Amino acid sequence: MKHEADAPVEEIAIKVVGKSGQISLGKRFAGKTLRLERHQNGTVVLTAVAMVPESQLWTLAEPHRSRIEQGLAWAASVPPKGTNLESLLTGSPSKAKRTRGRRA
Repeated sequence: MKHEADAPVEEIAIKVVGKSGQISLGKRFAGKTLRLERHQNGTVVLTAVAMVPESQLWTLAEPHRSRIEQGLAWAASVPPKGTNLESLLTGSPSKAKRTRGRRA
């Protein structure tokens, strides 16, 4: 896993751990979820993370991830167009009905 430690340093600060074992990172990190890595050499790395609910983990696995990326790319490249509300209300099909099956 590549660490963000190679990124340019934005800020360096000295923090003292209090008697309760806590440090204050400042309001910038208030409410954030952080991953704590403790290395054998004494280095401690905190990384801001986003949590994914188990019910949505499938979106990160193939083939779903690629299909979602394709859909987002398509949506970004195709301009939106208006819907003819009259044809929807009257039920008159303007085009042949599509089937939901797979294309050959």
